[in-house]
Amino acid sequence: MFIETEGTPNPATLKFLPGREVMGATTADFASPEAAARSPLATALFELPGVARVFLGGDFVTVTKTDQIEWPGLKPRVLGAIMEHYLAGRPMIEGEEVQAAIEDIDAADGEIVAQIKELLDTRVRPAVASDGGDIVFRGFRDGVVKLHMQGACSGCPSSRATLKHGIENMLRHYVPEVVAVEQVEM
Repeated sequence: MFIETEGTPNPATLKFLPGREVMGATTADFASPEAAARSPLATALFELPGVARVFLGGDFVTVTKTDQIEWPGLKPRVLGAIMEHYLAGRPMIEGEEVQAAIEDIDAADGEIVAQIKELLDTRVRPAVASDGGDIVFRGFRDGVVKLHMQGACSGCPSSRATLKHGIENMLRHYVPEVVAVEQVEM
């Protein structure tokens, strides 16, 4: 098994591409070992010293490290944990699917929300995924779009600029009802 690695805009995060499906159409973001309890791979990665966050994308895994360790020491261990996981045939997520977070929207804004989600899915999410992350719609109220950044994008120095200058400008251009974009935590 050959696993490719790519850098991301976040210097603390690397993207690992195992050459096969990881989560398919869904994603999973783990900010702590406790949150990763349902994922055998994320649990194994958090057992490595220096792992701060794990994100499972459609066909990639991103790992964010702490400042106490450098990539040359951590990268081979991450590669080994991912390879071992696949060779053992373990599932990515165990147990029942967790219910998605409730979106904060006004029912009267259904058509606007559909436009926003379409733009996010077709224009934003593919670009964010190529950087090792994901962006999740969390709401739209009073002209403000609420988004949650995951994976390499969470804590990335350029994520705020991406939200304000990239995503907000694009949404305001195509959806005049949008006045601002805010990042929210889950």
